Amino acid sequence: MRSDNRSARVQVLVAEQAALHGGPVGVADVCTAAVAALPVGGAGLSAMSRPTTSTAAASHPLCSTDDISEQLEELQLTLGEGPCVDAFLHGSAVLTPDLLNGRLQDHWAVFADAALEAGARAVFALPLQIGAISPGVLDLYADVPTVLDPEQLADALAFAELATLLLLDARIDESAPPVNTPAAARDFEDLGGYRTEIDQATGILTVQLGTGIDEAFVRLRAHAYMRGRRLADVAADVVAHRLRFSPDPADPADSADSADSADPDDHDRPGDHDQRDDNDQT
Repeated sequence: MRSDNRSARVQVLVAEQAALHGGPVGVADVCTAAVAALPVGGAGLSAMSRPTTSTAAASHPLCSTDDISEQLEELQLTLGEGPCVDAFLHGSAVLTPDLLNGRLQDHWAVFADAALEAGARAVFALPLQIGAISPGVLDLYADVPTVLDPEQLADALAFAELATLLLLDARIDESAPPVNTPAAARDFEDLGGYRTEIDQATGILTVQLGTGIDEAFVRLRAHAYMRGRRLADVAADVVAHRLRFSPDPADPADSADSADSADPDDHDRPGDHDQRDDNDQT
Protein backbone atom coordinates (compact mmCIF):
# COMPACT_ATOMS: atom_id res chain seq x y z
CA MET A 1 0.00 0.00 0.00
CA ARG A 2 1.30 3.46 -0.87
CA SER A 3 2.37 5.49 2.16
CA ASP A 4 0.04 8.40 1.32
CA ASN A 5 -2.94 6.04 1.07
CA ARG A 6 -1.96 4.44 4.36
CA SER A 7 -1.63 7.82 6.07
CA ALA A 8 -5.03 8.91 4.75
CA ARG A 9 -6.64 5.69 6.02
CA VAL A 10 -5.06 6.09 9.45
CA GLN A 11 -6.25 9.71 9.61
CA VAL A 12 -9.81 8.59 8.91
CA LEU A 13 -9.63 5.92 11.64
CA VAL A 14 -8.36 8.46 14.17
CA ALA A 15 -10.95 11.07 13.16
CA GLU A 16 -13.70 8.46 13.60
CA GLN A 17 -12.54 7.82 17.17
CA ALA A 18 -12.66 11.54 17.92
CA ALA A 19 -16.15 11.76 16.42
CA LEU A 20 -17.37 9.11 18.86
CA HIS A 21 -16.71 11.36 21.84
CA GLY A 22 -17.47 14.59 19.97
CA GLY A 23 -14.26 16.27 21.03
CA PRO A 24 -11.09 17.49 19.32
CA VAL A 25 -8.68 15.01 17.76
CA GLY A 26 -5.85 14.14 20.15
CA VAL A 27 -3.19 11.55 20.77
CA ALA A 28 -5.63 9.49 22.85
CA ASP A 29 -7.66 8.93 19.68
CA VAL A 30 -4.51 7.64 17.96
CA CYS A 31 -4.03 5.09 20.74
CA THR A 32 -7.66 3.95 20.59
CA ALA A 33 -7.65 3.70 16.79
CA ALA A 34 -4.40 1.75 16.79
CA VAL A 35 -5.83 -0.82 19.21
CA ALA A 36 -8.92 -1.22 17.01
CA ALA A 37 -6.87 -1.66 13.83
CA LEU A 38 -3.96 -3.81 15.02
CA PRO A 39 -3.67 -7.22 16.75
CA VAL A 40 -2.89 -5.63 20.13
CA GLY A 41 -4.76 -5.33 23.39
CA GLY A 42 -3.84 -1.81 24.39
CA ALA A 43 -1.76 1.26 23.72
CA GLY A 44 -0.08 4.03 25.68
CA LEU A 45 1.84 7.17 24.78
CA SER A 46 4.43 9.02 26.83
CA ALA A 47 6.06 12.41 26.24
CA MET A 48 9.82 12.24 26.79
CA SER A 49 12.80 14.58 26.56
CA ARG A 50 16.54 14.17 26.90
CA PRO A 51 18.60 16.13 29.42
CA THR A 52 20.18 19.36 28.22
CA THR A 53 22.71 21.72 29.77
CA SER A 54 19.87 23.60 31.47
CA THR A 55 17.19 20.94 32.05
CA ALA A 56 16.97 17.39 33.37
CA ALA A 57 15.51 14.52 31.41
CA ALA A 58 11.71 14.48 31.66
CA SER A 59 9.03 11.96 30.84
CA HIS A 60 5.38 11.49 31.66
CA PRO A 61 2.51 9.36 30.35
CA LEU A 62 -0.03 11.26 28.26
CA CYS A 63 -2.63 8.58 27.62
CA SER A 64 -3.36 4.86 27.83
CA THR A 65 -6.26 2.75 26.65
CA ASP A 66 -6.51 0.36 29.61
CA ASP A 67 -5.04 -0.56 32.99
CA ILE A 68 -2.30 -2.76 31.56
CA SER A 69 -1.02 -0.14 29.12
CA GLU A 70 -1.08 2.42 31.94
CA GLN A 71 0.99 0.10 34.12
CA LEU A 72 3.48 -0.48 31.29
CA GLU A 73 3.99 3.26 30.77
CA GLU A 74 4.51 3.87 34.48
CA LEU A 75 6.81 0.85 34.87
CA GLN A 76 9.16 1.89 32.10
CA LEU A 77 9.35 5.52 33.15
CA THR A 78 9.88 4.54 36.80
CA LEU A 79 12.43 1.78 36.17
CA GLY A 80 14.24 3.57 33.36
CA GLU A 81 14.28 0.42 31.25
CA GLY A 82 12.11 -1.36 28.70
CA PRO A 83 11.26 -1.12 24.99
CA CYS A 84 9.85 2.41 25.37
CA VAL A 85 13.11 3.69 26.88
CA ASP A 86 15.23 1.91 24.25
CA ALA A 87 13.08 3.20 21.38
CA PHE A 88 13.43 6.75 22.66
CA LEU A 89 17.18 6.56 23.24
CA HIS A 90 18.00 4.88 19.92
CA GLY A 91 15.34 6.50 17.74
CA SER A 92 14.11 3.23 16.23
CA ALA A 93 11.20 0.85 16.77
CA VAL A 94 11.69 -1.88 19.38
CA LEU A 95 9.58 -4.94 18.58
CA THR A 96 9.20 -7.53 21.33
CA PRO A 97 7.00 -10.43 20.17
CA ASP A 98 7.47 -12.42 23.39
CA LEU A 99 8.71 -11.10 26.73
CA LEU A 100 9.52 -14.64 27.84
CA ASN A 101 12.50 -14.60 25.48
CA GLY A 102 15.50 -15.24 27.72
CA ARG A 103 17.68 -12.57 26.13
CA LEU A 104 15.05 -9.91 26.74
CA GLN A 105 14.69 -10.91 30.37
CA ASP A 106 18.43 -10.47 30.78
CA HIS A 107 18.34 -7.08 28.99
CA TRP A 108 15.34 -5.77 30.95
CA ALA A 109 15.95 -7.60 34.20
CA VAL A 110 13.20 -5.88 36.17
CA PHE A 111 10.81 -4.63 33.50
CA ALA A 112 10.29 -7.97 31.72
CA ASP A 113 9.04 -9.76 34.83
CA ALA A 114 6.95 -6.78 35.94
CA ALA A 115 5.33 -6.46 32.49
CA LEU A 116 4.51 -10.17 32.40
CA GLU A 117 2.97 -9.90 35.85
CA ALA A 118 0.89 -6.92 34.67
CA GLY A 119 -0.56 -9.04 31.83
CA ALA A 120 1.58 -8.15 28.80
CA ARG A 121 3.31 -10.79 26.69
CA ALA A 122 4.34 -8.75 23.62
CA VAL A 123 5.30 -5.07 23.50
CA PHE A 124 6.01 -2.81 20.51
CA ALA A 125 7.57 0.61 21.10
CA LEU A 126 7.50 3.16 18.27
CA PRO A 127 9.38 6.46 18.68
CA LEU A 128 7.59 9.68 17.83
CA GLN A 129 10.13 11.39 15.62
CA ILE A 130 10.61 14.34 13.26
CA GLY A 131 14.15 14.49 11.99
CA ALA A 132 16.35 14.70 15.07
CA ILE A 133 13.41 15.68 17.30
CA SER A 134 11.77 12.92 19.33
CA PRO A 135 9.01 14.11 21.70
CA GLY A 136 7.96 10.68 22.96
CA VAL A 137 7.04 7.04 22.26
CA LEU A 138 3.89 5.14 21.29
CA ASP A 139 3.68 1.72 23.02
CA LEU A 140 1.46 -1.18 21.96
CA TYR A 141 1.04 -4.43 23.87
CA ALA A 142 -0.62 -7.83 23.40
CA ASP A 143 -1.47 -10.42 26.05
CA VAL A 144 -0.26 -13.30 23.87
CA PRO A 145 2.94 -13.77 21.83
CA THR A 146 2.42 -11.60 18.74
CA VAL A 147 4.34 -10.79 15.58
CA LEU A 148 3.35 -7.78 13.48
CA ASP A 149 3.49 -8.59 9.76
CA PRO A 150 4.95 -5.95 7.39
CA GLU A 151 1.55 -4.36 6.69
CA GLN A 152 0.64 -4.21 10.35
CA LEU A 153 4.02 -2.74 11.25
CA ALA A 154 3.63 -0.11 8.52
CA ASP A 155 0.21 0.78 9.95
CA ALA A 156 1.67 1.02 13.46
CA LEU A 157 4.38 3.39 12.22
CA ALA A 158 1.71 5.49 10.48
CA PHE A 159 -0.18 5.80 13.77
CA ALA A 160 3.07 6.86 15.48
CA GLU A 161 3.72 9.47 12.80
CA LEU A 162 0.25 10.96 13.19
CA ALA A 163 0.63 10.97 16.97
CA THR A 164 3.87 12.93 16.54
CA LEU A 165 2.21 15.56 14.37
CA LEU A 166 -0.79 15.91 16.70
CA LEU A 167 1.47 16.18 19.74
CA LEU A 168 3.63 18.88 18.18
CA ASP A 169 0.61 20.70 16.72
CA ALA A 170 -1.01 20.90 20.15
CA ARG A 171 -0.61 23.76 22.55
CA ILE A 172 2.19 22.91 24.95
CA ASP A 173 -0.09 23.32 27.95
CA GLU A 174 -0.94 19.66 28.65
CA SER A 175 -4.08 20.64 30.57
CA ALA A 176 -5.60 22.28 27.50
CA PRO A 177 -7.37 20.39 24.70
CA PRO A 178 -4.81 19.12 22.16
CA VAL A 179 -6.47 20.90 19.26
CA ASN A 180 -8.87 23.82 19.35
CA THR A 181 -11.05 22.90 16.38
CA PRO A 182 -13.77 20.24 16.05
CA ALA A 183 -12.69 16.83 14.80
CA ALA A 184 -14.78 17.16 11.66
CA ALA A 185 -12.95 20.37 10.79
CA ARG A 186 -9.40 19.11 11.38
CA ASP A 187 -7.21 19.59 8.35
CA PHE A 188 -4.66 16.80 8.64
CA GLU A 189 -2.84 18.04 5.56
CA ASP A 190 -1.72 21.13 7.50
CA LEU A 191 0.18 18.92 9.95
CA GLY A 192 2.75 17.96 7.32
CA GLY A 193 3.64 21.62 6.88
CA TYR A 194 3.91 22.08 10.65
CA ARG A 195 6.28 19.12 10.80
CA THR A 196 8.64 20.78 8.32
CA GLU A 197 8.50 24.18 10.03
CA ILE A 198 9.16 22.74 13.50
CA ASP A 199 12.16 20.85 12.15
CA GLN A 200 13.46 23.95 10.35
CA ALA A 201 12.88 26.23 13.34
CA THR A 202 14.78 23.90 15.64
CA GLY A 203 17.69 23.87 13.21
CA ILE A 204 17.70 27.68 13.10
CA LEU A 205 17.73 27.83 16.90
CA THR A 206 20.77 25.59 17.11
CA VAL A 207 22.64 28.38 15.30
CA GLN A 208 21.06 31.27 17.22
CA LEU A 209 21.61 29.61 20.60
CA GLY A 210 24.87 27.82 19.81
CA THR A 211 23.47 24.58 21.22
CA GLY A 212 22.31 21.11 20.15
CA ILE A 213 18.99 19.97 18.69
CA ASP A 214 17.55 18.74 21.99
CA GLU A 215 18.15 21.97 23.90
CA ALA A 216 16.97 24.09 20.97
CA PHE A 217 13.72 22.11 20.90
CA VAL A 218 13.30 22.54 24.66
CA ARG A 219 13.65 26.32 24.25
CA LEU A 220 11.13 26.32 21.40
CA ARG A 221 8.61 24.37 23.50
CA ALA A 222 9.23 26.55 26.55
CA HIS A 223 8.54 29.71 24.55
CA ALA A 224 5.29 28.26 23.21
CA TYR A 225 4.25 27.17 26.70
CA MET A 226 4.96 30.56 28.28
CA ARG A 227 2.93 32.33 25.59
CA GLY A 228 0.12 29.78 25.39
CA ARG A 229 0.72 29.42 21.66
CA ARG A 230 0.84 26.41 19.37
CA LEU A 231 4.34 25.13 18.84
CA ALA A 232 3.76 25.20 15.08
CA ASP A 233 2.92 28.92 15.17
CA VAL A 234 6.04 29.80 17.12
CA ALA A 235 8.10 27.69 14.72
CA ALA A 236 6.60 29.58 11.76
CA ASP A 237 7.68 32.88 13.33
CA VAL A 238 11.24 31.60 13.78
CA VAL A 239 11.45 30.35 10.20
CA ALA A 240 10.05 33.65 8.86
CA HIS A 241 12.59 35.62 10.98
CA ARG A 242 9.77 37.32 12.91
CA LEU A 243 11.13 35.89 16.14
CA ARG A 244 14.72 35.53 17.27
CA PHE A 245 15.97 33.83 20.45
CA SER A 246 18.76 35.02 22.72
CA PRO A 247 21.45 32.54 23.88
CA ASP A 248 20.67 33.71 27.41
CA PRO A 249 17.37 32.13 28.60
CA ALA A 250 16.93 35.04 31.02
CA ASP A 251 16.97 37.61 28.21
CA PRO A 252 13.44 39.12 27.93
CA ALA A 253 13.79 39.06 24.15
CA ASP A 254 13.45 35.30 24.36
CA SER A 255 9.97 35.69 25.85
CA ALA A 256 8.55 38.18 23.35
CA ASP A 257 6.34 37.15 20.47
CA SER A 258 6.37 38.47 16.93
CA ALA A 259 4.25 41.40 15.81
CA ASP A 260 1.56 39.14 14.41
CA SER A 261 1.11 37.17 17.63
CA ALA A 262 -2.37 35.86 18.32
CA ASP A 263 -2.42 37.99 21.48
CA PRO A 264 -1.79 41.64 20.55
CA ASP A 265 -1.89 42.67 24.21
CA ASP A 266 1.34 40.74 24.82
CA HIS A 267 3.32 43.67 23.43
CA ASP A 268 1.96 46.05 26.04
CA ARG A 269 3.37 44.09 28.97
CA PRO A 270 6.26 45.74 30.83
CA GLY A 271 9.66 44.37 29.92
CA ASP A 272 8.51 42.66 26.74
CA HIS A 273 10.08 43.47 23.41
CA ASP A 274 10.82 41.76 20.12
CA GLN A 275 14.27 40.89 18.93
CA ARG A 276 14.21 40.74 15.13
CA ASP A 277 16.75 40.07 12.44
CA ASP A 278 18.38 43.23 11.11
CA ASN A 279 16.90 42.58 7.66
CA ASP A 280 13.40 42.84 9.12
CA GLN A 281 13.95 46.24 10.72
CA THR A 282 13.10 49.44 8.95
